[in-house]
Amino acid sequence: MNENQKIARLAEIGTATVYEASGRQGLIDLPLIQVVRGSRVAGKARTVLCGQGDNVMVHACIEHIQPGEIVVLAQPESQAVALIGDLLVTQMAAAGAAGVLSNGSVRDLETLVEMALPIWTQFVRVRGATKTEIGRLNIPVGMGGNIIYPGDIVVMDADGAITVRPSRLDEILEKAEARAAKEAQMRERYKNGERSYDLRGWREAVEGPR
Repeated sequence: MNENQKIARLAEIGTATVYEASGRQGLIDLPLIQVVRGSRVAGKARTVLCGQGDNVMVHACIEHIQPGEIVVLAQPESQAVALIGDLLVTQMAAAGAAGVLSNGSVRDLETLVEMALPIWTQFVRVRGATKTEIGRLNIPVGMGGNIIYPGDIVVMDADGAITVRPSRLDEILEKAEARAAKEAQMRERYKNGERSYDLRGWREAVEGPR
């Protein structure tokens, strides 16, 4: 399995299992909106530090996007300003972006849904961004209590978004696979009537020995 296949496998396993397998590291703790329902994606981060409420660096970043990357649009503070709409997303898709993560807003929502590029955003608002404040590209950015470094692996699905450091990819994937297999086994046992309350020893802890 090559690196791209390993990254894709993280998306298949899902953020919750990968997050637990990582030792609960890399959480992007924001109330994110999944623009395209049912989407899930993983890819390396192309980081963009925007000026507060400004999207000039979003235009600039398109020159640097590599196929399969997640474009991470970070403002110094979360703000309900539309950093992207359908025209910018069209350019990102044409450049090969696999998805977008933003602590700002999107607009042109219905068109973005039709375009089907996976996008996670903190807000949906019509308010437009300014285009006067120069930010920076390809530097570590803060988002949701996490620092996202250029090249970090961003994993996103209906449960939210997390990051995985590339140096831990093999380790975390192995642990996530093991966890997913164990969860599948437990799911079958629960379907057959067994209870986690008993299997985990909590009944005796709560109710005392019978």
